[in-house]
Amino acid sequence: MRRLTLFLSLVTFAANASAEAQTKKILVSSGRADLVKELQNVTPLARIVPVTRENVMQEIADADAFIGNITPEQVRAGKKLRWVQTMSAGVERILHLSGGTDLRDSDIILTNNQIVQGPEIADHAMAMLLTLTRDIDTFLEHKRLELWQGRPYPGVELNGRTAVIIGVGGIGTQIAFRAWAHGMTVIGVDPEDMPYMPIIKKVVKPDQLREVLPEADVVFVAAPHTPMSHKMMGPKEFELMKKDSYFIAVSRGGVYDLNALVAAIESSHLAGAGVDVTDPEPLPKGHPLWKCDNVIITPHIAGRSDKDRARMVETVKENIRRFVEGKPLVNVVAKQKGY
Repeated sequence: MRRLTLFLSLVTFAANASAEAQTKKILVSSGRADLVKELQNVTPLARIVPVTRENVMQEIADADAFIGNITPEQVRAGKKLRWVQTMSAGVERILHLSGGTDLRDSDIILTNNQIVQGPEIADHAMAMLLTLTRDIDTFLEHKRLELWQGRPYPGVELNGRTAVIIGVGGIGTQIAFRAWAHGMTVIGVDPEDMPYMPIIKKVVKPDQLREVLPEADVVFVAAPHTPMSHKMMGPKEFELMKKDSYFIAVSRGGVYDLNALVAAIESSHLAGAGVDVTDPEPLPKGHPLWKCDNVIITPHIAGRSDKDRARMVETVKENIRRFVEGKPLVNVVAKQKGY
């Protein structure tokens, strides 16, 4: 009987040891207990460990994965790291394009939340354009003054106009659908070869941007910020846009030259602009853009809605399942390209 008991104990110990060996340690850098709890219930093969700035360096040495914005020091300390998941779509900060290249040049797989926030950001972009073309801000002020004044009304029809979308990824494609639905001709600018989409008239490479800007009644910036896209909308590019056209930026502020935008607005070359992103952020108090009446400024919130968090968390959950089962991950970033 003792031998049987000992045998069963050894079997149980071996089984537990095997399960422990298969379990992946995944760190979650988040102050939200509800998120951690959700992720802990995804699969028994993942050991979800919440970390803070105070204890992350102790936990990361034997971690298999990291969810959150990782630093170069943490990458170097994570000798076993095979996967990093960021909650955002943009990855320029996590790839440390301004300095360290530890994550970018490593074998660690990086995934993000590209596409996930596309609907919200596209809605926001179109809301900005429609506010400008339908003069909505004027009527909001009239409401405050209890003023009924319908004339003169400078409404601009979008049907038949042309939209140039810089960056035809998850966000840009969603903007394209909405612009097309308003009767607009859509031209895309993207470094990748794009599959045919009937809603887009044509897609050109970034080095052809200046060729299509003279056709633009509105330019949407939906591209990630990379060395290739840095300030690709500069003084010359704004000059090439049609007079009385519009500029909408909803991805990253570093893709356009802020001073050049101000100059284009103040000279009345552009009819208006909407920016959810600036460089620098926050937009400093006293900056001349604040004083431009025909500019809408929102504080980098285009990706927020009542549904975006659920989609973001589901993407992370799916990647946790795939990671522990050895399956290909979704939303893998091409780290050298930066998107």
